Amino acid sequence: MDSYILIGFTASIGAIFVGGTIGLAKLLAFRTPDTELKLQPFECSESPIGGARIRFKVAYYIFALLFLLFDIESLFLFPCAKIFRAVVDNEIVGVTHQLVFMELSVFIFVLFTGLIYAWRKGVLVWE
Repeated sequence: MDSYILIGFTASIGAIFVGGTIGLAKLLAFRTPDTELKLQPFECSESPIGGARIRFKVAYYIFALLFLLFDIESLFLFPCAKIFRAVVDNEIVGVTHQLVFMELSVFIFVLFTGLIYAWRKGVLVWE
């Protein structure tokens, strides 16, 4: 029961700190009157042309997501290679290098299968 009291106390102190910080920021914030210039979207000190709500092609977002996906997956290859090297050098006992090689091969196979699928779907074509 004492641990619940400590958790509640910590949560209340955190809520007071966050609420106090937000309240103090609202109290001390510099305010300007709402003018037409202030309500315009910021476009590098230039007069805006057209509306702020324009449509982007979904392909740009998919391309960016695929870049992040393959970038992160390629970053996972470095720890896998380090573990494979440690197994080959017999620093990790009880695991064969064939097993680690097969697991790494499956990971790379899945990575390239996803890349080929995206390529065949035409997602990687930039227009």
